[in-house]
Amino acid sequence: MRRMSLIAVTGGIALGLTLSACGSDSLSPGGGQSSAPAAAPTTGKADPALVAKLPAKIKSAGKIVVGIDPTYAPNEMLAADGKTVDGWDPALFNAVAAKFGVTVDYQPSKFDAIILGVDSGKYDVGVSSFSINPDRKAKVNMVSYYTAGTLWVGQKGNPKGINPDDACGKNIGVQNGTTQFDDITARSKACTGAGKPAINILPHDGQDEVTADVVSGKVDAMLADSPIGLYAIKQTGDKLAEIGKVYDSAPYGYVVPKAETDFAQALVDALKAAKTDGSYDAALKQWGVESGGITDFALNP
Repeated sequence: MRRMSLIAVTGGIALGLTLSACGSDSLSPGGGQSSAPAAAPTTGKADPALVAKLPAKIKSAGKIVVGIDPTYAPNEMLAADGKTVDGWDPALFNAVAAKFGVTVDYQPSKFDAIILGVDSGKYDVGVSSFSINPDRKAKVNMVSYYTAGTLWVGQKGNPKGINPDDACGKNIGVQNGTTQFDDITARSKACTGAGKPAINILPHDGQDEVTADVVSGKVDAMLADSPIGLYAIKQTGDKLAEIGKVYDSAPYGYVVPKAETDFAQALVDALKAAKTDGSYDAALKQWGVESGGITDFALNP
């Protein structure tokens, strides 16, 4: 989900490399990471039918307040000024918001606090590469808009000989609150259940820190959402490479309060409109992530 072209470590290590995608169903509280940037402008013609479906709170304010974790490049990140939220996820949501004729106020937050913030009314919507799963759908509405899987990434040449299917005893980095955290935890339990050493899991709140650990050699590999891993590889030049193939592909979803089903359905319709007028594809193409684009936008698929 950074700043200065996302290169933030001496020697060209990209610290703003990855954002919080695919998170688990953690709803533990967490604080915001920084003060909110100015509301993002939207462009395009509003659809009166969609405007009519806006919750009164949003219609009155003229903006959608969005909880987002800007540490997951290229999905969600901070621009060079260290304040403005950037990335393809907000670029796409800006196109969606344009259909409602409102601006977007992005509020940086820890990833595992966003769903709680939406549920409590702090945020109108959560936009932060949330994978759709049954646990989340039981708590909030989710609107599908993209698809991604999990990818393992390590140092080029895989000098530690990492095998995702047998990483027992290895040092593996992952972001807290993500489905990848659940994945690696289950893999570690499988290791100990087979009489092998547990995986040494080294988690961070920010994916940028996880990526930096792989580059520095502090961990042997990491697992993250596929667009995040591929972007990390690109930004670090020849330092990192894929390990294995992408697996467990699943849709990302906008997080909307359970009580706002009409608004959630309106977001589905706004995505369809953005697909029709080309703004959906343009937002993805700008960041080179169009391979994960979808056409079957849906509420709680």
